Amino acid sequence: MEAAVTISSRGAERLRSGHPWIYRSDVRDAGQAAAGDVVRLLDRSGRFHGKAHYSAASQIALRLLTAADEPVDAAFFRRRLERARELRDRVVSDTNAYRLVYGEADELPALIVDRYAGWLSIQALSQGMDRARPLLLELLREMYVARGIIERNDARVRELEALPLESRVAAGECPEVVEVEMNGLRLGVRLGSGQKTGAFLDQRENYAAAERYARGQALDCFTYAGGFALHLARRCASVEAVDSSAEAIAAARDNAARNSLSNITFIEANAFDVLKSRDEQRRSFDLVVLDPPAFAKTRGHLDAALRGYKEINLRAMRLLKAGGVLVTCSCSHHVSEADFLEVVASAALDARRRALVLERRAQARDHPIALTIPETLYLKCFILLMG
Repeated sequence: MEAAVTISSRGAERLRSGHPWIYRSDVRDAGQAAAGDVVRLLDRSGRFHGKAHYSAASQIALRLLTAADEPVDAAFFRRRLERARELRDRVVSDTNAYRLVYGEADELPALIVDRYAGWLSIQALSQGMDRARPLLLELLREMYVARGIIERNDARVRELEALPLESRVAAGECPEVVEVEMNGLRLGVRLGSGQKTGAFLDQRENYAAAERYARGQALDCFTYAGGFALHLARRCASVEAVDSSAEAIAAARDNAARNSLSNITFIEANAFDVLKSRDEQRRSFDLVVLDPPAFAKTRGHLDAALRGYKEINLRAMRLLKAGGVLVTCSCSHHVSEADFLEVVASAALDARRRALVLERRAQARDHPIALTIPETLYLKCFILLMG
């Protein structure tokens, strides 16, 4: 028998607005609900509002699974996984590495499933999805012919759910490096230790977009494993790729070798310092990419993040030739698209450069954006023509 949780009128209104989260402050009575339970949501008048996963630890106390009064069982999860797969069949091309399940956007809250060629990587980021892991793993093994499934449950957000951080091979085997294909390139991915679940799959379509404008000399800041740099190198005469991580630079060099690209110079250094030094050297480039990690991990970091974005964009604009292209990104959820655009515009004014927006982009379509869930839109990417 499922426990019943009573929510406030504000919580019920939030559900009606299309957002699947209920915060702890809007839980009026948790009843007999335990960590990870599927519970029935009722308002004070006893009206049914759906079924949700209950968290005994997080400030996000409830994550809506369904507004219908239906069993949340193996058949339920299979239907959701099948629907997610159908969407990827429609929107994914030119790659065998992409996101199969994107949490709330696929109505599977706090669940991430990524495909890397013949391997699957899974993250269960709430108490409810963590409890459902055995069932989810069984369904994934039935639905996909996978050489291995790895659980990357080492994301810090699990600490908010009082869940352990762990990474393990859950099925089959997983080599240290898996090779995937993306936009005609071969990339090595470390599923057990790479960023996120192994790679930045969300930038895949932006890599291809940036390549369309590539020419001459390019500078790729925060290159990580070389995603932008490798794409640019197929059209540019030369590319400088910068990252502060020795491990990332080693992976990027390996990826360049996999694709016989010899026109990339990899630089292990702080990107802020490199932008400053290239400016002082009066260097100029035809294209600059800025793809930093999230500067604003929390709302409290927002002001500092905006200053950081302003600095790197200002310096990048000073480096660009007239007619050059800036590809500038932010993956900070707490920095809205409007905030980011305002910062970039302010940088252009200070640099005394005219900037035209060629493209306003977001994450790849395998990371779908739910219009009523702002948290599903986190990656902002502007492609600017500099006058």
